[in-house]
Amino acid sequence: MTELHVGIVLERSGPFSLEELCTSCGLPREWVIELVEHGILEPEGRHPEVWLFTGAEMGRSRRAMRLQRDLQLNTEALSLALELLDEVHYLRRRVKDLETLLGR
Repeated sequence: MTELHVGIVLERSGPFSLEELCTSCGLPREWVIELVEHGILEPEGRHPEVWLFTGAEMGRSRRAMRLQRDLQLNTEALSLALELLDEVHYLRRRVKDLETLLGR
């Protein structure tokens, strides 16, 4: 028998308030505010009460949570690790595009 799973791809939806982001990801409010203060997350809005996060930022906050939990990184190291992971993802995508262009 085949099982059917229904869900929403959160990284392609949004926007999410600070409270919705924290609840969905199980993150402390203060930690998310710290991520914003260090430029790791960039919500729309000037104050936490009106911040709106994209689905992509929800995914980034989850990656940040896993990195900090698994590697016990401070905020500065976490920011650098995420930046490097973004660069690796970009370069892999470029290689794939070039392979497609060259017919490989």
